[in-house]
This record gives sequence, structure tokens and C-alpha cells, in this order.
Amino acid sequence: MNLFEQRFQSKAGLLDGIRLFNEFGSVTIEEEIGGIPYFVNEFWTAGQRKSHSIHEISYRACFKPQLPEFFIKRLTQPGDTVHDPFMGRGTTPVQAALMHRRVLGNDINPLSTLITRPRLNSITLPEVRDALAGVDWCAEEIKDEKLLTFYHPHTLKGLESLKSWIRAREMDRVADWIRMVALSRLSGHSPGFFSARSMPPNQAVSIHAQERINRRLGQQPPKRDIPAIILNKTRSLLRHGCLQSSADQRLFAEVAWNTRDIENASVDLVVTSPPFLDIVNYASDNWLRCWFAEIDASAVGIKLQRSASGWRKMVRRTLRELARILRSGGHIAFEVGEIRNSTLLLERLVWEAADGLAFKRLGVMVNEQSFTKTSNCWGMVNGRRGTNSNRIVLLRKN
Repeated sequence: MNLFEQRFQSKAGLLDGIRLFNEFGSVTIEEEIGGIPYFVNEFWTAGQRKSHSIHEISYRACFKPQLPEFFIKRLTQPGDTVHDPFMGRGTTPVQAALMHRRVLGNDINPLSTLITRPRLNSITLPEVRDALAGVDWCAEEIKDEKLLTFYHPHTLKGLESLKSWIRAREMDRVADWIRMVALSRLSGHSPGFFSARSMPPNQAVSIHAQERINRRLGQQPPKRDIPAIILNKTRSLLRHGCLQSSADQRLFAEVAWNTRDIENASVDLVVTSPPFLDIVNYASDNWLRCWFAEIDASAVGIKLQRSASGWRKMVRRTLRELARILRSGGHIAFEVGEIRNSTLLLERLVWEAADGLAFKRLGVMVNEQSFTKTSNCWGMVNGRRGTNSNRIVLLRKN
């Protein structure tokens, strides 16, 4: 039992436990609102490029690595098991592996595994370079001319050829890595992507939207050097080194409330962030990635929760499953961010969803942050639009 857990053994110890986080030079604001204890501070700084380079894969609505790092450092020891039932781009599993914890991850979107798994294994730049040199970039023809809205004909032929090459090497870890990097380069705003200029880089706009972008900018998709782009991104991802392959990792593609292959009481810490109601449409955002990965997006059971009651029901089902797999005394850090200009506080729905389950509801941590460069470029105004804080519901298994 670590010091943080010892401080949490009594109700009086709750505030002491939160105060252990005061490593940042300012005093935590403590307030109870509607029967929920809130603790507000800048508990971590999610600055650009301050985390390990292996995290730098674009994915919409993902949290920064500093969030799971904060809780993994304080609530687990090396060798403990960390799980994320909504792993998205795999921030929690990758950070847990970097910190020498056992890794469990789950996401109903199979793209999540394709983006996460390669970064949990060792890889080198020469391996990637040698593999790319063996690809016949003219092996396939264009199969969907609509994609010429995004890609030069030579580039599109190359992508079709790369898809075929990967398909023939499904169990190869180097091909797995190359696919992951390619998935992150399909569309974006610079010559570091395969496409004509397109925004934003962490999701794919529709064909019609890209046509409008092309007309507005007066652009034709330029010819891109696919292997050079993949090598450059690989070099960037590996500039801080790579993870060493480990048997202590398991990834699943199930609904979060039915992870039947995870054993009872086998998890020490859960750090996660679920889809936020109807804010993000994961299927439409990832249609181009699904094309490249040869995934039938219509067959993936991702459902948007369009009402607060439906979302709360989904969260309660998930928490009931987490109560099964979490050990006694284990913790959940359940991040919900902000939506709808803070008129709907999702942390309250999580708090209600946990009522009566096998958890002690410890409180809500609010990590106040200044707006990032990315937020400003989208015209977001602090306190009016976008996410200007992380809100994390803290639970402990009884």
C-alpha cells in the first residue's frame, strides 16, 4: 500500500491525499458543490512535446499523456496492472508500458488496436527502412477514383500497393508499425501527409468537404513520397527511443461493459475517458483510416449517446464491469472534460452512475489549463468554447 492509499483510508484523509499532489507551487482550491467534493489546481502541464515522442499519433478527443502519468505514478508500482476500457489512440496503455506497468487496453473501434499495438513493441528505423524498400509501389491500380480528391494518382496507387503488401504480412510487427504510421499520415495540413492540404489532421473530412477545400485553395493533390513520409514520422516517433516488447500487454476490441477475457480483481488502476455524448462521431471521423485498414465501419458497433440519461446508463454498465475486474483498494480516474460550454457537467452523471456500486466516491479533480496553440488555431475562446479543463472523477474499489 503506497502513501497515497494510506492517506485515503479515512474520510479525513481524502483532503490530505489530494494535498499530496501539490508539487506545482500553488494551493489546491477545495469546494463542495451539490454534495461532490471538487479539487481545483493545475495538477500537471500538458505542454507541447513534453511527453515521450512515441505518443505523437493524432486522434480526435484524446487526452494528453500527462494525465495517465499523473495517476500511474501515484497510485501504482512497477509491475501493477493499468487498464483503459476506452483506450482510443492508446495513451494510457503506452504510458503505462513506459512506466513498466502491465498493460490492459480495450476499445470497440478496431482502429484503436492498430494504432496502439505497434507502439507497445520494439522497432528500429533500419527495420522500417528495409521493409519499405521491399514494397512494390506499382503493384496495384486505383480502385476508387473519388479518393483522387485527396491524393495524386501516383500516391493513391502507392497507398493501394502498400495496403496489399500489409495484407500479406498480417502478423509481421514491422508491417504492423508501417500501417500504424500510414494511418496517421492519410490526411493533414502539411507535406508530411500523403494528401493535399486538408484540415484537421486528426480526422478525415468528407469527399465533398475536401472538394471545397481544393477549390478554395486552388490546389491539386501533389505527388507524395510515401516511404519518405513514413520514415520521417518513424524517426520522429522514435527520437526518445522505443518500448521493448513485453508479454505483459493485452488489447481487446469489445464493448467496455463486457470485457469477459479480463480476470476478476486483476487490475490495480483504471485511467480512461469515454466518448462524450454526441460530440465526436468516431465512425465518420475515421472513414479514411477504415478504408486503408480495410475495416467495415458499418460493422463496428460504435453508438453515439445523444441523451444524458443514455450516457449515464452506459457509464454505469461500464463501472459495474470495472468493479468486477478492479482489485480491492484499486482506483479509477474517469476523465470527462467539458462539453456544451460547461452547461452539462458530465462528472455529475458519472458520480450518479457510481452510486450504489462497489466504490468509494472520492471527489472530482479539475485540472485547470491554459488554452493550447491547437485550440487557439480553431478560434476557441477560453471559457467559452472548447475544453479548458480536465475533470476527473476519482473512485476507489471498496
